[in-house]
Amino acid sequence: MQGIFITFEGIEGSGKSTQVKLLVDYLHGRKLPYLTTREPGGTPIAEAIRKILLDPLCAEMLPETELLLYNASRAQHTGELILPALRAGKIVISDRYFDSTYAYQGAARDLDYEVIDRLTAFATFNTSPHLTILLDLPAEAGLSRIGNRELDRLEQEDISFHRKVREQFLFIAKKHSSRYMVIDAQKASDEIHKDIIHRIETLLGDTA
Repeated sequence: MQGIFITFEGIEGSGKSTQVKLLVDYLHGRKLPYLTTREPGGTPIAEAIRKILLDPLCAEMLPETELLLYNASRAQHTGELILPALRAGKIVISDRYFDSTYAYQGAARDLDYEVIDRLTAFATFNTSPHLTILLDLPAEAGLSRIGNRELDRLEQEDISFHRKVREQFLFIAKKHSSRYMVIDAQKASDEIHKDIIHRIETLLGDTA
């Protein structure tokens, strides 16, 4: 049986980590086989690239370098971890995947979308999620949630950067509406979780 690939997207502070944990608890309770991971990261090589990408000391990084590093990380992550897990019939949950590149490097960094298309197809082995959950909220609200922690290189970008990221996520969600579930991230976390579980149960039923 082929597995199911679920990704979470959203701006900084949207609550992705919380909802991933709640979903994992649900899957564990149902004794369903699953794997949780994140981008950038997920494997030793990809995690090493993550450290470079998010290091505030790498402020001089060019957008082109950033794009290539994200895709290098994604290629290793997908080939080493995600595809084998899907072939084994697991439910794979990733905190971010390629849509983040279109939002952060495409919209916010103003890089060529055709270049991103080609790199994405190559780095993902043409793998696309079955379901993407977008936790949406205004950039100001998201940044206020993370203001009390040490910020990484991307979190330190100005508010206009994060607004562009949010706008692009909403554009992608509209363009790929059959794959996307958009949730108001300002709702209570337990309400959000219930909405997600309802969609997951529908998805599981469709693929059973």
